[in-house]
Amino acid sequence: MSRPPIARSDSLPPRAGRGWLLSFACLLLACYGALAYRLVDLQILRHAQLREVASDHTTRTVISEPRRGDIFDSHGNKLATSVFVKTVCADPSLLGRHHAEVARALAPVLKLDSLELEARLKPALRQSASGQLRTNRYVVLRRKVKPEMWEAVKKTLATLPLSGEPARPAGELRQYFAALRRHAIFADPVEDQERIYPSGALAAHVLGFVAGDEHAGREGVEAALDTHLTGARGWRVIQTDARKREKVEHRVQDIPARNGLNVVLTLDAGVQNIAETELAAAVKKHQPQGATVIVMRPATGDILAMVNAPSFDPNRPGDFDAAQRRNRAVTDLSEPGSTFKIVPIAAALNQGKTTLANQFHCGDGQFPYAGRVLHDHHPYGLLSVEGIITKSSNIGAAKVGMLLGAPLLHQYIHDFGFARKSGIQLPGEVAGVVHPLARWNALSITRLPMGHEMSATPLQMVMMMGAIANRGQLMQPRLVDHLANDEGQAVVRFGAKVVRQVIKPETALQMTRALKTVVGPEGTAKGARLPYHSVAGKTGTAQKPGPGGYLPGKYYSSFIGFFPADSPEVCILVSMDEPQGEYYGGVVAAPVFKAIGERVAAYLAIKPDLNPDASLVSADEKARARRP
Repeated sequence: MSRPPIARSDSLPPRAGRGWLLSFACLLLACYGALAYRLVDLQILRHAQLREVASDHTTRTVISEPRRGDIFDSHGNKLATSVFVKTVCADPSLLGRHHAEVARALAPVLKLDSLELEARLKPALRQSASGQLRTNRYVVLRRKVKPEMWEAVKKTLATLPLSGEPARPAGELRQYFAALRRHAIFADPVEDQERIYPSGALAAHVLGFVAGDEHAGREGVEAALDTHLTGARGWRVIQTDARKREKVEHRVQDIPARNGLNVVLTLDAGVQNIAETELAAAVKKHQPQGATVIVMRPATGDILAMVNAPSFDPNRPGDFDAAQRRNRAVTDLSEPGSTFKIVPIAAALNQGKTTLANQFHCGDGQFPYAGRVLHDHHPYGLLSVEGIITKSSNIGAAKVGMLLGAPLLHQYIHDFGFARKSGIQLPGEVAGVVHPLARWNALSITRLPMGHEMSATPLQMVMMMGAIANRGQLMQPRLVDHLANDEGQAVVRFGAKVVRQVIKPETALQMTRALKTVVGPEGTAKGARLPYHSVAGKTGTAQKPGPGGYLPGKYYSSFIGFFPADSPEVCILVSMDEPQGEYYGGVVAAPVFKAIGERVAAYLAIKPDLNPDASLVSADEKARARRP
């Protein structure tokens, strides 16, 4: 019996099928092995690195700047303040071909040139260092944009008519325009701040200004108390979603900023305005190179006003040169001249070397000594010590200085605060120059008593006179009363500080009696006399030194006085550097003292002592004084 034929099949032989399956299985195993390795690489080997990369894309640290503290005068008038401002930016990649329309709409709002703004809004590609193409997604359009301008920008964008794009469906087009209006122009989340001085140039040299990206104080109180005014930064670490929106529930850290402390000055804006107004009129008349006025309370050393000319506007300090921004009251040195005669005479009285009634012969205007001749501006014969002050005799002061002796004169000069800084809270103060005894020459004992061979600042001179007014006590000048927090609570107080008792109270009273004669009929400062208050003061007219000697026609003219003389409330210094035309202190500086003194007396309601029935308190004067 024959076998039936074996049927053929088109399928692979069994061995070949197993080989194919084995190959496929190996391939599949290799793929799973590669995938497993990749997972191990990503999840374990490179976990820390990739987590850091992911964090860079989803985690941000947002810095919050503290608000800089305000500066107030003694009555709470705001002299300096800060407002938060925006940095307006753009993402040109969201604008597409609409950059020109947006530029034309925003240019007048942002006060920018339309063509320049259009160029900055135009989308562009750039190649990164790694060779990748990047779009310009962050372009700064304008810094220091105030909130009202930013609101106007948002309103303009919200109502901006945009032409359609036929290639986009209507629904997608609406979403595109909505995204453009909301996100193409935006404010940087880190706010900046702008320093504002509401009264413009009022007290500019005292306040100083703020400059630089770090908003650091430059000059004045802004610099001296910068660390207190600045505060401390805060920050928050946030996580964002795909649209860069913060996921508040995942906020990691949130440290609030600590605002700077507010500074309350002893300065009185009303007195400051009076002094600035009157000095400006005097500068216009006499055209000096510079001028200074200081108004202080002798009993406390409180500075009520400090004025310098020329001045500047701290809102735009870059428009003024350094000479205009310099606080001459603490930085400029000059020979004080005859105002300094107070020191040797007060010292001699205090030491019992003489009395006001003792007389000295003034040589009829000439005093030969050590091979040189000392001159007076008038030929005087016998003058009492009081008369030496009244007439401002150089020869008389020199003879009193010789009677006192060099060691004591040198000691009293230092005791009155010369050749050392006063400690006022202002930068740039200089100590002045008083040579040590070893460097004095034969003429020094006759020249120093009349304010030569030394230099001092206007602040040192007014503090010296303040010591006479304050019964012989030299006070440290006080410009800052206290520092306060945002709630107005005082954090640090700066009280009045006595430096030393320079002369005895009875000596100070004797000096006051003599200084009252300076504004009398026979004195050198009749122009400083006030109608309702007694004045004690002293003139100074010092020829300016230069290479090879004193400079002809160049003078430093001054008057320092206080009132009421027997119960002093206010001490005022007026000085002018190189006034044109008339130059005597009694002619150019004393009338300014009178103009300021009359208005300050009315503004502060200082009780009259010459005419007690006079009514000086004027509401109009107070209002006018406070007006910047």
